[in-house]
Amino acid sequence: MRDRATIFALSSGRPPVAIAVVRVSGPQARLALEKLAGRVPEPRKAALVRLRDPATSDMIDEALALWFPAPHSETGEDTVELQVHGGLAVIAGVFDALGKIADFRPAEAGEFTRRAFENGRLDLTGVEGLADLIAAETSAQRRQAYRQLKGLIGDRAEAWRRRLIEALALVEARIDFSDEADVPEDLLGPALYAAQQLRDEIAAILADGHRGERLRDGLVVAIAGPPNAGKSTLFNRLARREAAIVSPYPGTTRDVIELHLDLDGYPVMLLDTAGIRESAEPVEQEGMRRARERAAAADLVLWLADLSAMDDGPQDGGGLISTSEIWRVGNKTDLRPRLKNEVGFNYLISAADGYGVDALLAGLTAYAKNYFSGAESGLVTRARHRHVLEEVVAALNGALEAGQGKDREELIAEELRVAATSLGRLTGRVDVDDILDVIFRDFCIGK
Repeated sequence: MRDRATIFALSSGRPPVAIAVVRVSGPQARLALEKLAGRVPEPRKAALVRLRDPATSDMIDEALALWFPAPHSETGEDTVELQVHGGLAVIAGVFDALGKIADFRPAEAGEFTRRAFENGRLDLTGVEGLADLIAAETSAQRRQAYRQLKGLIGDRAEAWRRRLIEALALVEARIDFSDEADVPEDLLGPALYAAQQLRDEIAAILADGHRGERLRDGLVVAIAGPPNAGKSTLFNRLARREAAIVSPYPGTTRDVIELHLDLDGYPVMLLDTAGIRESAEPVEQEGMRRARERAAAADLVLWLADLSAMDDGPQDGGGLISTSEIWRVGNKTDLRPRLKNEVGFNYLISAADGYGVDALLAGLTAYAKNYFSGAESGLVTRARHRHVLEEVVAALNGALEAGQGKDREELIAEELRVAATSLGRLTGRVDVDDILDVIFRDFCIGK
């Protein structure tokens, strides 16, 4: 944040559109209404106004204006919203007029949300949930992101932090007032019991198989196989468009091509990889290296075999080393019309004419549903959340270990303080300046 200027930006879609929303936030936001509209509407009530350039009095547009005084606004600051006609000239006229007001400037990426965070309208997990909501591509991702925005993990973290502070208060009382007659002798017991309960609760949440992160990132499915097996044809068939170049010449696909699919609300990243074979050509070798690398890291591999070039069962996977599940798919049944079944294949298809592709797609959808089973209820959705909670568990383990000895109240108190500080970093209460720029750089202007 360079200063505390009043900022403005377009907060709706790219023009031209039917209606465009211009948002203004900052200590002088009210001045935007006084200068452009000549009056300030009642708070939180839309009013029809005529917007004029304050320097020339030229009419810009008729618009709806809303006034949100601080702190009851999205950013926690005085905020104005102008709903204007969404033509390029109208928006440019509004921006030009706002830019002429002293101490007004265009907003930076994510600056409205950052001010909401700084003014306590959102905690850091809510900010991350908003970013995920904007980026959500499927209904399952949208539901998960919305729950994070509304405090799924943030509220829980604050409740944990309060319990830690209560336990820490008991230990501090034992340290500071041990010689007072009215202070109970056994204060460490309840504090350590609370720490153990909290440790077990957080540890159980961490043992979720990374479900929340998996839903946020999506299931990765790689199409792999020898050259000319029809990988790009299948990729295009699943994409329902010409996303990859199809050629009869081996080695056409050199780099990994990615495609996002929505399978019944669940996110899938589909990869088209280079054909795997022996080759002395350096560029093709690099393509095959990348293909093996991405396929090995995928959650599911569709190993495609050319049925028309085979005498017997499926190929062995080209020496692919992968911990992921591999489905063997026989392609080009159109070139072997008498083929009824081939032992060892999970699916028989013709990517060229579509035979069997619906069955394969249904299998992928069922696999995605099973893969993401229970993911929407996952509390942890980012690596940052998991890392912080692992720090909390480690600190609580340290407190419980210290509690096994005598006269170690100071060590117990320090471990509890470390755990409470870590939870504060999760919600953004303490020590988060180093990650704020990373989080807000991915936001769009006007959000």
